[in-house]
Amino acid sequence: MEATKVGIREFRAGMAEFIASSTPVAVTRHGQTIGYFIPTHGQVEADVAALKKASKTLDRLLAAKSIDVDAVVAELKTTRQRASKPKKPVPVVA
Repeated sequence: MEATKVGIREFRAGMAEFIASSTPVAVTRHGQTIGYFIPTHGQVEADVAALKKASKTLDRLLAAKSIDVDAVVAELKTTRQRASKPKKPVPVVA
C-alpha cells in the first residue's frame, strides 16, 4: 500500500482525517520524509478487554490488601489541593 505524502503542517492541520483514514501517511519536512503515520483500526475490542482484565486484577489486589479506594481518592484530592495552594512568601531579613 502506497503512503500519501504530506507536509508536517498539513499533517498537523488534518490530523483527525488522517486518524480516520486507513491509508499510511509519509510526513515530510522540506521535501524529506521524517516519519510515517500508520493508522490502526479494529483493536478497540482488544483494548477494552485488556482494560477490563486490568481493572479486575486491580480490584482483587486492593481487596487483598484491604485498601479503601474512596479513602485513597480523598487523600489524593487533599494532597493535590495542598500542593496547588500558593506558598506564603518567606520574609527576607537583611
